[in-house]
Amino acid sequence: MYYSIRHLTKFLYSNQVSESMMETRMHPRSDQNQRCLTFHLSVSPRCRVFSYRDHLANHVHHFDIPGMHGQLVIVAESLVEVQPAAQVPAFLAPDAWADLDAMVENGDYWEMLLPSEFAIPTPALDALAAELDVRRRDDPLMVLHHLNQQIYEYFDYKPKSTHVDSPIDLALSTKAGVCQDFAHIMITLVRSKLRIPCRYVSGYLFHGESDMDRSVSSATHAWIEVLIPHLGWVGFDPTNWLVAGDRHIRTAIGRDYSDVPPTHGIFRGRAASELTVAVRVTPSLGTLSLDQELPVPEDWSILVEKATQLPEQPPPPTRQQQMAQQQQENS
Repeated sequence: MYYSIRHLTKFLYSNQVSESMMETRMHPRSDQNQRCLTFHLSVSPRCRVFSYRDHLANHVHHFDIPGMHGQLVIVAESLVEVQPAAQVPAFLAPDAWADLDAMVENGDYWEMLLPSEFAIPTPALDALAAELDVRRRDDPLMVLHHLNQQIYEYFDYKPKSTHVDSPIDLALSTKAGVCQDFAHIMITLVRSKLRIPCRYVSGYLFHGESDMDRSVSSATHAWIEVLIPHLGWVGFDPTNWLVAGDRHIRTAIGRDYSDVPPTHGIFRGRAASELTVAVRVTPSLGTLSLDQELPVPEDWSILVEKATQLPEQPPPPTRQQQMAQQQQENS
């Protein structure tokens, strides 16, 4: 299956700012059953865009706009091929817990086992774990399938009910949140209660006419991947009660959202900012489809990523960041 993706991000400032520094993680990964065929990153005002890969092989693009400007527009366009994933069974053999522990002991998975910024156990999470009876029983895969369903049924999906920096206790107290909240809660439960390596996935979800997804089609999406014996990393989408398949398009993986925000940057100046995001994922015949164009600026530069491009290291941060404010995009 081929997908054409267009992801527009616009920062509108209340006053002109003198500099913007930004990094993005919008380049789809090429691994497992997925291959990114083309990627274009467009930025207005014009600037030079650099790229590198982080330690988890995520593509990161970064740029600096030093002149006065009242808005920043970023458009990422991708063409991705996704092959059907192998069928995930409903359960494993009775000795799967022992196989899992041996795999973890012989591997280097500590980063995905320890608490992280947005995946920290709390008393409220412990209470939820007790209510849902989250513990090692049966086999790992059976427990994870059940937990994926439990989180889907326990929480309501409510856009804008939380923010990018909201702790999991906010969603736990209101029993509502967005995809990143569901992912953070499941990650924390899997790591702390089941002691299984678990990671956060940022990306996109294609919404077909017959699909009964709760998440919105105009935004990015988030789910999790869990290490399973004999299967490797298996994706679970608790927002929509799905096992991740060929509708899930992965852009970045990390410990939690703080590792992989689609946009992350600062600006210099006294101004408030307004963020607008528009995402469109459409099936493709193998060519980038631009028939339904989103609004784009007249003044933009285009970076074409090639598979042979060597990664570059990001520049060191400047010292002139005293009047800076961080910007992040909610998934």
